[in-house]
Amino acid sequence: MNAAIIAGNRPEQRLEKLREFCNTISGRKIWAYTPDGDWFRMLRNQTSAWMTMTSGQPGFFEPRRPGSWFHPVGSSEATSYYSTNPLREPLLRVIDFDLLNDGPNHLSVGAVNVRSGNFIYFDNQDQRIAPEHIMASGALPPALPAVVIDGEWYWDGGIVSNTPLQYLLSQEDGLSTLVFQVDLFSARGALPRDMRDVMGRHKDIMYSSRTRMNTDTFCRFHEVRRQLAGALARVSADKRTEEDARLLKDLAKEASINIVHMIYQQKSYEGHAKDYEFSGTSMKEHWQTGYEDTNRTLRHPEWLAKPKQQASVEIYDLHRDDDA
Repeated sequence: MNAAIIAGNRPEQRLEKLREFCNTISGRKIWAYTPDGDWFRMLRNQTSAWMTMTSGQPGFFEPRRPGSWFHPVGSSEATSYYSTNPLREPLLRVIDFDLLNDGPNHLSVGAVNVRSGNFIYFDNQDQRIAPEHIMASGALPPALPAVVIDGEWYWDGGIVSNTPLQYLLSQEDGLSTLVFQVDLFSARGALPRDMRDVMGRHKDIMYSSRTRMNTDTFCRFHEVRRQLAGALARVSADKRTEEDARLLKDLAKEASINIVHMIYQQKSYEGHAKDYEFSGTSMKEHWQTGYEDTNRTLRHPEWLAKPKQQASVEIYDLHRDDDA
């Protein structure tokens, strides 16, 4: 949704529209004032999470009345705890879909086909993106319902891959690329001390492991291709087959890639509900954290440096260890 807002607005309008959308879904007041201290912040977050579970989130989703268990089997109402009908109108308000589809920005969002289990990317280079495509990319079950697009049902692509790095890097063969990989779930964390910590840590490891697996797999694949290109180049031209020559030509397109990790560091009082606890205070804390982490990263020149080896991958995680 954030990506669609950025791609679907002109640069001078993006921040305003992002704030408008966040204020729409985070406008509900939890407490007028939160006393200082982690215990009070934890209580505020738990209260907000409870309100979200019982009342939904304004402009985003609302609970089924009656609950999904009481609807007829086979009905769309029986397959999710909440309805996302309230989300379509805010998306239309903050996103210029003509600009998104016909403008200069390349946007792709991932979803998974519920029936086939196959991952699919909705890409504005191949099709016109509508609110339903954006809603499908965030339809995480069982809370949110699958979204129907062209007769097929789609869930959030995060079920399969939370960071589709391979798709991004496959778009431009031979183009050296700088990637900012943003993740809300951190592989590193403190040892849990109670069940609330256990639930939060479980969610972090579950989602971050997919991110790390995809990144590590891509790096290994990229390194194998680099080594294969070197091996084929050492074979004299008269001993190469036509297939060898075609493969060497293809491998020569490999470029250098810098990946900068921006991984959110969970606060001690947040618990396991940070992916659906959208109180205004929490959102402002997240904005501030993102701003500070980005500033720390941008102070380092390393990520702008050309990789040491041609056609190699360099990974940076700079904001975490910066004490400045």
